[in-house]
Amino acid sequence: MFLVAITSGLVLVLEILAGRLMAPYIGVSLDTFTGIIGTILAGIAVGAAVGGRLADRKDPIRLIAQALFFGGGLTWLSIPIVSILGPSLGSGPVAIVTLSACAFLLPAAVLSGIGPMVAKLELGSLEETGAVVGRLSAASTFGALLGTFGTGFVLIALLPVRTIIIAVGALLVLGGIAIFMKSGRARPQGPEIAAVILAAVFGLLIQSPCDHTTDYYCVRIVADPVDGPDARPGGRSLVLDQLRHAHVDLDDPTYLDIRYIRLLADVTASMPDGPLRVLHIGGGGFSLPRYISAVRPGSSNTVLELDTALVTIAEEQLGLTDADGLDIRTGDARLHLGDLGTGEFDLIVGDAFSGDSVPWHLTTVEVVRGIDRLLADDGIYVMNVIDGDQSRFARSQLATLNEVFDELSVIHPEGDIPAEPINQILVAAHNPVDTFDIDPPDGRQLDNQTVVEFIGTDALVLTDAFAPADQLLP
Repeated sequence: MFLVAITSGLVLVLEILAGRLMAPYIGVSLDTFTGIIGTILAGIAVGAAVGGRLADRKDPIRLIAQALFFGGGLTWLSIPIVSILGPSLGSGPVAIVTLSACAFLLPAAVLSGIGPMVAKLELGSLEETGAVVGRLSAASTFGALLGTFGTGFVLIALLPVRTIIIAVGALLVLGGIAIFMKSGRARPQGPEIAAVILAAVFGLLIQSPCDHTTDYYCVRIVADPVDGPDARPGGRSLVLDQLRHAHVDLDDPTYLDIRYIRLLADVTASMPDGPLRVLHIGGGGFSLPRYISAVRPGSSNTVLELDTALVTIAEEQLGLTDADGLDIRTGDARLHLGDLGTGEFDLIVGDAFSGDSVPWHLTTVEVVRGIDRLLADDGIYVMNVIDGDQSRFARSQLATLNEVFDELSVIHPEGDIPAEPINQILVAAHNPVDTFDIDPPDGRQLDNQTVVEFIGTDALVLTDAFAPADQLLP
């Protein structure tokens, strides 16, 4: 039973780590979790069926030793598979399932075959079938629970993802060797041992694309060129998973390199002169709050950032200091909204992302009502979304904003909206929205009437009961 609990737990460890290992290439979204969970479940089903058939025909003890030994090698091999295939597969459900299956289907199947092999050993007579199957099922579930909670709550916070995968593989290989030696069964031959060693070497040598791995992101800091026409020695880009989220100039907080940040700054420039009270939902590289502090001295910037480690990275590598005067509160933004005062802010900026989508629980009409409560009477809510093609998510988000606010505006790219997702800036207020001074290459502003026509009649109003944000994206 102990062996069944351990192997079942390790399958769940791999399931959770798969999301973090693949995130730099396919992002993190509902599609990601769906693809990984489905792939692991397929592996469990295949492993149980094949493992049971083999246990009826061959020596179960030797099969268990082989499953552990080769399962460890396949676990190590998941690292180079993801690193090699990930950059070339693109994104979307097909890419997610393909990458998940190539990297994790076989190790999940091999480890899941151990359960029926152990059952074959423990079944002494038909009279105890129910008790044996029940004990093994309970042990498997208990191990899966430990693997899930231990990985999500403890291991990922303590060790890099690749280190955990290497350790899991080593534990399995050593377990297989121990059973081979104790049982005296035939051991793996030279080519089989060489294959497992080669998998370990590949797993150890392949470098992580991440400079840092937090609980939520693979983080890279990319320096701008120091020579040539595009030289900006103080420039640093923040890349989270597969997306460039922010850019800061360590020497000039007023320099805004990213188009959507410039558009958010254009919205702030339309507001009355003087200090602003601003709430930022999402911190990232903290480029916009630092810009506002620089161009509007005396402004207050409250930033809600999910990832505590990201704040530390910004302090250590992106020049964030106490002198920026930001009130940074870490944790889920929605949980913080109720702690803030009514009418406390002139401007609220929604710029929180999970992969290339806004977390669904920050898109609903219930959240919009909470944001409206925090705004001053003449306040503005501005929201960054990434959408393209028919803009189904952007239109639904506007329809949701329209349930609460009287005036809407949108900043679109010049010309037709491309099929590929692009940043669109949504603006909502109770008073008429001013015309923004926008650099034409950055986009064009739609007035309230044009926005109503853009929303159309088929856009969903997103609610806590129904907010398919990820599924609305192209």
